[in-house]
Amino acid sequence: MKKHLWNGFINVVKKEVVPALGCTEPVSVALGAAIAMRRLMSMNDLSKSDGHQLLRIDVLVSPNLMKNGMGVGVPGTGMVGLPIAAAVGALAGDADAGLEVLKSISPDDVAQACVLLDEKRVSVGVAAVPQILYAQVTLSLGDASISVTIADTHTQVIEIRENNQVIYSAEPASTDQNNKTPQDLPFADANAEDIFEFATQADLQDIAFIEQAHKLNDALSLEGLTGNYGLQIGATFQRNIDRGLLSQDLLTDIMRRTAAASDARMDGAMKPAMSNSGSGNQGIAATMPVVVVAEHLNADRETMIRALMLSHLMAIYIKSHQNKLSALCGATTASMGAVAGMTWLLGGQFTHISSAICNMIGDITGIICDGAKASCAMKVSSSASAAIKAAMMALDGIRVTGSEGIVENDVDATIRNMSALANGAMTQTDVQILEIMVQK
Repeated sequence: MKKHLWNGFINVVKKEVVPALGCTEPVSVALGAAIAMRRLMSMNDLSKSDGHQLLRIDVLVSPNLMKNGMGVGVPGTGMVGLPIAAAVGALAGDADAGLEVLKSISPDDVAQACVLLDEKRVSVGVAAVPQILYAQVTLSLGDASISVTIADTHTQVIEIRENNQVIYSAEPASTDQNNKTPQDLPFADANAEDIFEFATQADLQDIAFIEQAHKLNDALSLEGLTGNYGLQIGATFQRNIDRGLLSQDLLTDIMRRTAAASDARMDGAMKPAMSNSGSGNQGIAATMPVVVVAEHLNADRETMIRALMLSHLMAIYIKSHQNKLSALCGATTASMGAVAGMTWLLGGQFTHISSAICNMIGDITGIICDGAKASCAMKVSSSASAAIKAAMMALDGIRVTGSEGIVENDVDATIRNMSALANGAMTQTDVQILEIMVQK
């Protein structure tokens, strides 16, 4: 048992599982705009309301961020896309709130942001940069300008320029693996079984913080079921239960409650999701199926906590083998974390969990990410249903074998094969997806 890795596991979960209000790609742009506006106002000794009538905003983003920001709802605005995110972030964003930067915006703020859009004082373009996740937001007011660049993670500011002079530059991350600790590289010497042992045996007080994922994502699910959001996938399931066309069984409940949270989140509900690996949908996918199974079984608090930790950490572990953004739908890989938590809740041990993850990789690998939008809730519900199917097969001793497709007998090798596909051939898929989207 590799207990020396456990502090690193805790640290990575605390870093990667955080509240996020709205889709994290446009929110990243909004955060950059809010940080830039605060600096710009201090330079000019103005309030935001004084400056907005002369303000210009220019945004450059990586192709992947453009893809994920084009069609998704921005919280509190009733609108989609990066331009409104940049405008409302500059005018009313909380620069200290991270991924909850838009938590305090008002209808008046949105109206003022729309003036900027109507007057064509907001531009968004694609930058030729090597980073998968990149956003540079430049605010100009008279002769003064501030440029804030966020890259690699959704909240990491790597550079600030004032009137084109660098006033802040982040220290480059160390590439010397010999100087890094297990806390810096929690997965360098880890495998899926280490994740399982940690989640099921760590001190409860050390992992109890994951309960907040249940609280936030369950509230978002209820919002999706009771409001008029997106494609109403969760509400559609509920209506057909009420009509007698569907039964309210475990499978339907998993799809209904998981999809509902994504419905609300992708259509700009003013409630935060607990994210995973920089994505609210991935956080929802890693949380809600586990919560539904735990409640179905009347699991106690400790069991719920351990199942959620197993799900979220396994999802992070799988995602750590892949680029932050890619052509592979992140909800599918996050649901592979959920299948670990569900399988354990249903009485499975690590061999069953390994089989369940391999079953999922043999089933839904290759579902594309064609940007963040309302229909992501369909992919979230499909991934959740695939997860419970994979778990039940595994518990009956049935699995996709190592002689089939990209699946191997070893679960970690299978995860690496799927990730090689995402990081390799699917990079060209990503390029073509964006080409199709921007030419519509």
